[in-house]
Amino acid sequence: MKKVLINIELILIAFFIYYLQSNFFNWFNIAGIMPSLFTIFILFIGLFSNKIMGTIYGIILGLMLDLLIGARLGVYAISLGLIGFLATILDKNFSKDSRMTIMLMVAGVTFIFEVVCYFLNFIFLKNNIEIFNFIKILVIEIIYNLILTIILYPLIQKFGYYIENEYKENRLLTKYF
Repeated sequence: MKKVLINIELILIAFFIYYLQSNFFNWFNIAGIMPSLFTIFILFIGLFSNKIMGTIYGIILGLMLDLLIGARLGVYAISLGLIGFLATILDKNFSKDSRMTIMLMVAGVTFIFEVVCYFLNFIFLKNNIEIFNFIKILVIEIIYNLILTIILYPLIQKFGYYIENEYKENRLLTKYF
C-alpha cells in the first residue's frame, strides 16, 4: 500500500514539475534558458528507489515530454531513461548524504542529458551543429540546476529516504536466521 502511495505522490510531483517547467520558469529564466527539472527528478528517483524504477519513470516521463513538447518521439524518452539508469549506477558508487556529491551528480547528469538530446536531435532532425550556442545553453542550465538543487536538497533528501526505506529493504540479517 505504501508503494502505491509513493507512486501516486511521484506522479503528482511529475505533474507539478511539468507545470513549473512550462509556466513558472517561462517567466523566471536566465538568458531564455530554463532549468531541466525532470533531469533532477529522474536522478532523484533513480538514486533513492530500486534498480529499475528510475529507468521506467525516465522512459515514461520522457515519452510524456516527447508527446507534449518534443519535436521527435523518443528523444526525451531515451535521454531520461538513460539518466534513470545512470542514477542507479551512481547510487551504488557514491553517497547521497553529501550535498557536494549530489551537486556533482546533478551537473554530470545535466551534461549527459543535454549532450544526448543534442546528439539525437542532430540525428533525427538534421539540425545544424552550433557548438558555441550549445555550450552557452549547457553552462547556464547546469548552473540553474545546481542552484535549484542547493535550494531543494533538504526536501529531496527527506522524501528520498522515505522512498528508500520502502523500496530498498535491507535483508542482510535474513540469511543468518
